[in-house]
Amino acid sequence: MDKKYEALFTPWKIGDVEIKNRIVMCPMGGTSLFGWFELGGCHFDKEAAKLFIRRANNNVGLIIPGIAPLRDTFWGKWLWQNPKMFEELKCFMDEIHKTGAKLFIQLTAGMGRSWAITELVAPLHKNKFTRALLKPILDTSHELASPSPQPSRWAHDIECPEMTVEQIEEIIEAFAKTAKLCKDAGVDGVEVHAVHEGYLLDQFAIEFFNKRTDEYGGSFENRYRFAAEVVKAIKEACGSDFPVSLRYSVESKMKGFCKGAMPGEDYTEVGRNMEESEKAARYLQDAGYDMLNADNGTYDSWYWAHPPMYMPENCNLEDVAHIKKFVDIPVVCAGRMDAEAGARAVAEGKIDAVGVARQFLTDPEWITKLIEDRLEDIKPCICCHAGCFNFSSSKGHANTQDLTDTMGLARCALNPETMQSKKYHLEPAKKVKNIAVIGGGIGGMEAAIVCAKRGHKVTLYEKTDALGGVFVAAAAPSFKEKDRALIAWYIREVAKLPIEVKMNTEITDIKALDADEIIVATGATAKRIPVKGADKAVEAVDYLLGRAPIGEKVVVIGGGLTGCEIAYELFLRGKKPAVVEMQDDLITTPGVCLANTSYLRDCFETNNLPVHLETSLQEIKEGAVTLKDKDGKVFDLEADTVILSVGYNPAPIAKKGGKVHVIGDAAAVGNLRTVIWGAWDVAMKL
Repeated sequence: MDKKYEALFTPWKIGDVEIKNRIVMCPMGGTSLFGWFELGGCHFDKEAAKLFIRRANNNVGLIIPGIAPLRDTFWGKWLWQNPKMFEELKCFMDEIHKTGAKLFIQLTAGMGRSWAITELVAPLHKNKFTRALLKPILDTSHELASPSPQPSRWAHDIECPEMTVEQIEEIIEAFAKTAKLCKDAGVDGVEVHAVHEGYLLDQFAIEFFNKRTDEYGGSFENRYRFAAEVVKAIKEACGSDFPVSLRYSVESKMKGFCKGAMPGEDYTEVGRNMEESEKAARYLQDAGYDMLNADNGTYDSWYWAHPPMYMPENCNLEDVAHIKKFVDIPVVCAGRMDAEAGARAVAEGKIDAVGVARQFLTDPEWITKLIEDRLEDIKPCICCHAGCFNFSSSKGHANTQDLTDTMGLARCALNPETMQSKKYHLEPAKKVKNIAVIGGGIGGMEAAIVCAKRGHKVTLYEKTDALGGVFVAAAAPSFKEKDRALIAWYIREVAKLPIEVKMNTEITDIKALDADEIIVATGATAKRIPVKGADKAVEAVDYLLGRAPIGEKVVVIGGGLTGCEIAYELFLRGKKPAVVEMQDDLITTPGVCLANTSYLRDCFETNNLPVHLETSLQEIKEGAVTLKDKDGKVFDLEADTVILSVGYNPAPIAKKGGKVHVIGDAAAVGNLRTVIWGAWDVAMKL
């Protein structure tokens, strides 16, 4: 192991519990050991247990599974009323401890106005009759209950009800009872979720959300009373030596309702500012908390707690290191943490441990590979949130994520086996076949890798002189360093396996191939729009690959994810971009995480980047484009360059059928998740 990482592999303590190294697997929605978001009700989740055992066997120091609501989302049963689940937990803890890892269970008071109510459920809640009918199964009013009446973060036309004192007391009691069951099951500690990210306890703590006039609102002490009473109740039930961590946001990074602050921006904090945080951290320590598991942000500034690729690495480190000066308990920092920077911060005493989350979903063995100096073998997380947390929303819509996704978080776009081991797993092929894969993009390479690992003889055909396909263009922006690392990872993986790669080989007739099975992964082609002057425009891929000169004033036609990322890159380059989109909001496609989309929307608004919504392109002229807005007004917009980002059409060289299998964008234009999972769907069956 490189000496620069040595600080990560020293022991430390949370209370009296010693952790073998400074790497914490942070909690992620969907990784709860109590499978709470399933219609069958709460149960010990064997899939999550499998996930953690593998990570524990690969040198993680402390594991904190994802949130476990004290009360079932479905059917309303309290966790402490399920003794069988804790019996199974005890057996699991015995296995975890054999690895030398420690594990804390994270328990949540709830989400309040941050509960990601879906498009399917929102109308049922709005109607009093259907809300009452639904209540025995899903009590939406309980899930949305907040410190004060206020709009839902996800459905602004829904007012969240005020939580009663009786409900607060019931939750505090449930924390104590559940923590005691966890302790009796051999769990090393619990984490209270959370004065963090704008969840329920954080809403009570933040004056912007808390307008109560009773003992849980108003003064500093009253606003933090809920969180303080929780830890006191846990300590009373479990003993003062039982460790209790707190998930904690140092600053809220909020400018207002659903308005976040950009990194480095000069703004007025409406949530918890640093001055209050210094006081709060000490107050919460004195109340009994043994550790702060910290970052920044709320659901209004979600990109701080769930950093997309646009956020800088180690984005929360400076703030978390500052807050450590005001407490005597250990402080963990999370948020796009780089192992080298984290190790340096630990060595310098700025933080006590490094919190890492989604990299564990992409590559369960990344710590082992780091120890063994195999950094190039680590499959990088690209911060896309496409599989792990793709809660999505746009103007006038609640969470538009598919219900099956909502009920199955913490999967990984790049690693289908994560939390889906029953559906996706590698098995030796029953019969070895000659398999031809046409197209060396991500889908083609993934299919070739899976087939080769199953024992097939694989030949990969690529018509150009480089592997990567259209993802090479997608990875071109300056902020896509992890995407570029992913392409390099794929190329190395292909080279390691017995895969014959034929570059500069275009297949036009599949009948000429000597293969038992043929996988077509030829991608898609850019759409053309029937607009006068369209030939004057630059295609998105041509811009991304640097094939065309770009002027100062650039109009991007298409406000989907690609178009917005192009506009963002142009902005970073000092150009003057404007975005034209026919929909009523940017990036309306379901499945693109709100943490990612809200960053781009906030960035454009903060920096006065022109966005023309509900506007159509009429003509591209020399030096301008002609547009029509929703009211029918026609106007010109100056443009030195026009970039078209209006989507793609599948371009398979052969139709599916018989021994021909079509995958990725060649089958249906999607994202990296659909490409990779689709490759497995086919490759596992051959």
